[in-house]
Amino acid sequence: MNNDVILIGICGGTGCGKSTLINKIKEQFGDQITILSHDFYYKFHDMPFEDRKHLNYDHPDAFDTDMMIDHIKQLKAGHSIQRPVYDFTIHNRIDETVEVKPSKVIIVEGILIFENKELLDLLDIKVFIDTDADVRIIRRIMRDVKHRGRTLESVVNQYLNTVKIMHETFVEPSKKYADIIVPEGGYNQVAVEMLNERIQALLDKHE
Repeated sequence: MNNDVILIGICGGTGCGKSTLINKIKEQFGDQITILSHDFYYKFHDMPFEDRKHLNYDHPDAFDTDMMIDHIKQLKAGHSIQRPVYDFTIHNRIDETVEVKPSKVIIVEGILIFENKELLDLLDIKVFIDTDADVRIIRRIMRDVKHRGRTLESVVNQYLNTVKIMHETFVEPSKKYADIIVPEGGYNQVAVEMLNERIQALLDKHE
């Protein structure tokens, strides 16, 4: 395994600003870095759509984390992977995959990436994004209604029935494993600049 590869984990609750932060990092570094989202690794379910709608997608068991860990190890070893593609509008994986190439800096993101011990131990730098719950639920509603084909009622019901409980059970307690806690994620410009400087230093070191 290539010890020159640095893994940065970015964790935090739904709607905390992870995607905004990662997009700003991506704008800075483009293909110099590899980004791997835990959301890509939702499990495939061979069941009717109506049944899939009622599954708990915020529990660790909803993810094929073992596959993600295997893919991370392959990337660290310098090999490309074929990562799965998940379609949120149908609550399932689709047949196609996407080739992901290795790089010197790999960013792993997701709400539960600090919950799994084996995955946590692979991460060299652990960032937790801390954002108020009311802000997070508003962002989740806007995202799910606009981009994931959900109704307002379904998003609110899901939040109250599973998301909030899972956040308090798994996500919030995992904050203690973070090396860095960033309020507001990608909306925190100072934190964005500091992370970008750190990533640039890592890239320069391993040229």
